[in-house]
Amino acid sequence: MNRRWAVLGALSAFVAVAAGAFGAHALKARLGVDALAVWETAARYQMVHALALFAVAQAAVAWRAPAVQAAGWLFVAGTVLFSGSLYALALTGVRGLGAVTPLGGVAFLAGWACLAWAAIRGR
Repeated sequence: MNRRWAVLGALSAFVAVAAGAFGAHALKARLGVDALAVWETAARYQMVHALALFAVAQAAVAWRAPAVQAAGWLFVAGTVLFSGSLYALALTGVRGLGAVTPLGGVAFLAGWACLAWAAIRGR
């Protein structure tokens, strides 16, 4: 297992759990239902892609393909852009932040495509 991707995955999962707990407890009384749903979406996608980084950590050793490294960085970028913009949107209500979210979604999609490509081409 590649240590860099495992560490990034573990740290991202840690933040996702902390964010989920923070949303469920500290923010519940402060945010409206819609903002809480946005926060929960951010935490859920962050957790899914934290776990995806563990898949990248394993794939990086098994296949040693540039596409695996690209997938990892795309998952990290997707988390920052997608989940980060949703966390900020939920906290501030600034709707313009929602314009960044699709860029994170595209990064997630590209990361999955890279991982699929690496699996197809893997040796």
